[in-house]
This record gives sequence, structure tokens and C-alpha cells, in this order.
Amino acid sequence: MEFIEAPSPNFDERRVLPDILVLHYTGMPTGQEALERLCDPEAKVSAHYLVEEDGRIFRLVAEERRAWHAGRGAWQGTDDVNGASIGIEIVNPGHEFGYRDFPEAQIQAVIALVADIRTRWTIPDARIIAHSDMAPTRKDDPGELFPWKRLAGEGHGLWFEPALARIHALGAALQTGDTGLGVLVLRSGLHRLGYPIAAGGDYDDETVMTVKAFQRHWRPDRVDGIADGETRARLVGLLQLASVESVTGVLD
Repeated sequence: MEFIEAPSPNFDERRVLPDILVLHYTGMPTGQEALERLCDPEAKVSAHYLVEEDGRIFRLVAEERRAWHAGRGAWQGTDDVNGASIGIEIVNPGHEFGYRDFPEAQIQAVIALVADIRTRWTIPDARIIAHSDMAPTRKDDPGELFPWKRLAGEGHGLWFEPALARIHALGAALQTGDTGLGVLVLRSGLHRLGYPIAAGGDYDDETVMTVKAFQRHWRPDRVDGIADGETRARLVGLLQLASVESVTGVLD
């Protein structure tokens, strides 16, 4: 692959090999502003790669080094996500500055980059995640417009679309104020998939934000924090997929 070298001073040494891939959006008005910030020693943030809207890929930090992109959060029990991950920043203004579709050239570049990275490191499908997955109470990126289904269809990540019978079998939606076994099962399932949410029987604010993060990734046409039957059916299917690591990461 061709990269534009744009070295960032913001990194340190790894202690473990990377086995997580975190996708972000830049969340700034322009890609140039984002690139400058990621290379600014005063900002103390970086990523391994930045992918522009026209498909150009900038390499900021060597994969062997620990870039500073993830911040506070966890996935599948890993709480130093920076230390265990490779971070890709995707240029997009984000929800604050005019969230918009990711251009085709950019998506093609991201897919190719993910495939290239995975030739060098063992990164399971269940550990290809959004920034919002590992930090659901504080992050929204790369958001519901990112084509996660397409990425999984190319062999990178998980995707599940449940049959109607599965959806209907799960009954009424769960939402704010609900308590009991159904909420306990939901929160436990989200935790098993990887989200940093503890088991519990209350549908509280943390549950709402975690469900929204899940929906941004795996139910992008409904991001409301309500765990309806389809949201929960997708979660059940993804847990099955994560346990078997299917060839494509896609299960109907």
C-alpha cells in the first residue's frame, strides 16, 4: 500500500502485541486540522493512520508503537486499549461539525488498510471495533453512517441480521426505568460481547448509552438507546458469531 508519511511525536512503547483495531472519525471541520492536531506534541493525541476523504492514507505512528488515540475505556476486559490496539482516524466532521456520509474512495481505502494491517497482526473479528464501542459513555465515533456491514462482508468484523422469528420471540422492548431479569440478561450480553458495562438489573443511563453505542455499530437505522427485539436479537447473534469466529463474520 502507498502511505504519505506524516510522523507524529505522540507515542510510546508497547508492552503487548496489538490485537484490537479501533476505528474513529476525526470530528473536526477539516482533515488538515485533524492531521495537524494529531502531530502536535502539545495535543498529546495521535493515531497510527489517518484516512482522508479522497482515499489518501497518512501514516503517523509505526504499528509497533503505542499511539494515543483511544483514551479511557475498555473492550473485552482490555483496559489499556492504546497499548493493545492500532488506531485509524477517518476524516469526517462528525456529529458536532456536520456528520456526513463517508465517500466511496475513503471507504475503499479503509477496507484495504484494515486488510493490510491484518496481514501483520492477529486481530479477531470481534476485536474490530468503533471508538464508541470501547468508550460508550463518552464517544460516538465513527458513528452510524460508517458501513460496518460492508466491512464485515469484506471479511473484517462481525455482522448479524436476525430472522423475524428471532425478533418476535424476544417480546417487548426494554428501556429506561425497566428492571429485572430481562435487563440483567441484556447488560450481561453487552458485557460478554466486550462493552465495559457491569452486570445489573437496572436500565440506567449507562445502559442507554451502551445500547446506543451498540446500535451505532450493529443497528444503525435505530440509535435511540431502546433495546427492542431486533436490537437484542442482533446482540444474541453477534455473541454466537464471536464465539465461533466465522469465516466472513456475517451470519443470517
